[in-house]
Amino acid sequence: MKSHFKFSKQKRSGIFLLVLLIVIVQCLYFFVDFSSDEISQPSKDELKLYRAEVDSLRKIALQNKTPKIYPFNPNYITDYKGYTLGMSNQEIDRLHQFRKQNKWVNSAKDFQNVTKVSDSLLTKISPYFKFPDWVTNPKPRAYNNSYSSSSKPKTNAQKQDLNTATASQLQKVYGVGEKLSERIINYRNKYGGFVSEVELPEVWGLSPEVIERIVEDFVVKTPRHIDRYNLNEATRDQLVTIPHIDYEIANSIIEERTLREGFQNIEDLTKVDGFPLKKLQIIKLYLYL
Repeated sequence: MKSHFKFSKQKRSGIFLLVLLIVIVQCLYFFVDFSSDEISQPSKDELKLYRAEVDSLRKIALQNKTPKIYPFNPNYITDYKGYTLGMSNQEIDRLHQFRKQNKWVNSAKDFQNVTKVSDSLLTKISPYFKFPDWVTNPKPRAYNNSYSSSSKPKTNAQKQDLNTATASQLQKVYGVGEKLSERIINYRNKYGGFVSEVELPEVWGLSPEVIERIVEDFVVKTPRHIDRYNLNEATRDQLVTIPHIDYEIANSIIEERTLREGFQNIEDLTKVDGFPLKKLQIIKLYLYL
């Protein structure tokens, strides 16, 4: 062990010097303050620039969080849409009750009268209202000397054939624009013509008021050929060829027919379970007794 602790004079001097340096460094570390009291302060101009940058980033973040509003027809506001617009539940319910009566809102004033929204909210959302072209830019009805608002309804001979009417002729009806006239003609071409005017509700976008005005000037004079079936003898396979009747409804019709020992009139179909009541007029075109 002694051999490990025997040092020459030079080694002892070196060890002593090393220990002395360590002690001096430790004393300097603990007792001397090397930190600087001077902290550089930014200038006022730099602070303004920094604040402006932070404010702009904050505005961008708020804009990204705010839901974007796109033009919309206020007649079709859903519960969620009304909530995002800031409408109360009562205001949304008033609009839905109004629409259930098959009535339409045609201006911002009508919207406020129906929903009772505040002026501030109306000012905020009304710029996004988008109504159909025939509401915002109605075409004046052309009247001639032989026809006026007080004239008698046209006879079938005076009316035009709906199956041969052109788009320009249809657009003369108040409420029928380019899109609606195109849809009417596309529906007519798809099925090879109308069987009756009662098929007009099948054209998407036609309101009852517009259909009523179309029927004032047009009638089906050249109906397309369809197969008609005796309601008390038609088979299930024949019934399912009729629009709006599927296999389930056809089976229900046959069951009801068996229970009644035959239908007395076609309106008895309304008693059939699951029967599409709103399509009765169209279905009647294909049946007879």
